[in-house]
Amino acid sequence: MVNFIKKILDDKKEYKEMMARVEALPGDYPKVYKEICNYMWSFASGSGMDMLRIQYDLIDLFEAGAADGKDVLEVTGKDVNSFANGLIDQAKRWDDKLRNNLNKSIFDRVGKKK
Repeated sequence: MVNFIKKILDDKKEYKEMMARVEALPGDYPKVYKEICNYMWSFASGSGMDMLRIQYDLIDLFEAGAADGKDVLEVTGKDVNSFANGLIDQAKRWDDKLRNNLNKSIFDRVGKKK
């Protein structure tokens, strides 16, 4: 139980650090980031860990764009919906990889016995 509580506290700390990075972004970056994330969470499945991974990648991308002096729409393109859907597709591929790994793991242990 202590490890579980520690994990929750660590995750909360990590999330606060992530959001501090978002808030430090210039101009419209924080607003666009939050809107994209809210949109993506509508499509989250399972634990949502795939979405968190994408959110961290999105912060990195936005930080790089801001460091290069780009406007947020230069990073996402004018069709932000398509950009966000591309991110969601990455999550689906991650889910597919997990499904395939499960099947392979079980087949490697059980399927070869037959």
